[in-house]
Amino acid sequence: MLWVTASWGACFVAIDWGLRDAPVLWFAALRSLIAGAALAVFAAIQQRPLPTGVRSWWLIALLALTNAGVAFAAMFGGVAGLATGTAAVLANAQPLLIVLPAWWLYGEQVTVRTGAALAVGFAGLLVVAVPAGGGKGAWLSILAAAAITVGTLLARRLAGTDVVQAAGWHFIIGGAGLAAVAAAVEGLPRITWTPRFVLVLAFLALVGTALAFWAWFTETLRSPLAPLAAWTFLTPLFGVAFAFVAGADTPAGWTAAGLVLVLAALWVVLRHPNPVAAAPPGRPQ
Repeated sequence: MLWVTASWGACFVAIDWGLRDAPVLWFAALRSLIAGAALAVFAAIQQRPLPTGVRSWWLIALLALTNAGVAFAAMFGGVAGLATGTAAVLANAQPLLIVLPAWWLYGEQVTVRTGAALAVGFAGLLVVAVPAGGGKGAWLSILAAAAITVGTLLARRLAGTDVVQAAGWHFIIGGAGLAAVAAAVEGLPRITWTPRFVLVLAFLALVGTALAFWAWFTETLRSPLAPLAAWTFLTPLFGVAFAFVAGADTPAGWTAAGLVLVLAALWVVLRHPNPVAAAPPGRPQ
């Protein structure tokens, strides 16, 4: 999961660069559509079975709405309205948001130690969010975290459905919805196809989306969700580090203090993982 969180952290710098050449919603739509098309082509080459049944397609449609549509639109909007590092922190509150739903839906118990650690992580996010002013960018980033959390919970129910096909089609459907909204809100796409934008888009779609979410969905089918989601605490660390190295922004003192709390929470959760809950239904494909 380390490479997944590193790629997601780098995505925030890539989004910041790409927004210089493309509007928010069209950029998000392209990321989703290209990622979905790449996964669908790969699945077709390997002759992986298409999802069947109303239930599978409803799950894919809900994933498209949350994990691709709402999450990507809010994430890109958050980066546009905040410093890159701050957006990376707020958009990765998933470990804090997933605990109660995972307990309620899947019976995954949370120890007192883990609960306390996640509370400390939540405090770290507040330390970052409050000085940011709670403006539109901050709230959009938090909305992105909530949407990704819902997507992770839904992905657990994909057991019995080919993961590559499900991931690919949910990005295609979500990207098509984003394109429709972009056309209504932003008009025709006004994109400057610079070499920088092409490279950024390729990285976002193929590495930070297609490969990363394929790996993420596979893990959601076989791992307890709270410890798994705790890995995403590393995403803001990578996001802040990449932003600093790229010269996108310099972390403020509050952001650094919040990251220390978040990383302390991650260390506790991964050092003392939850007891393994009942195995999720079905097997990953």
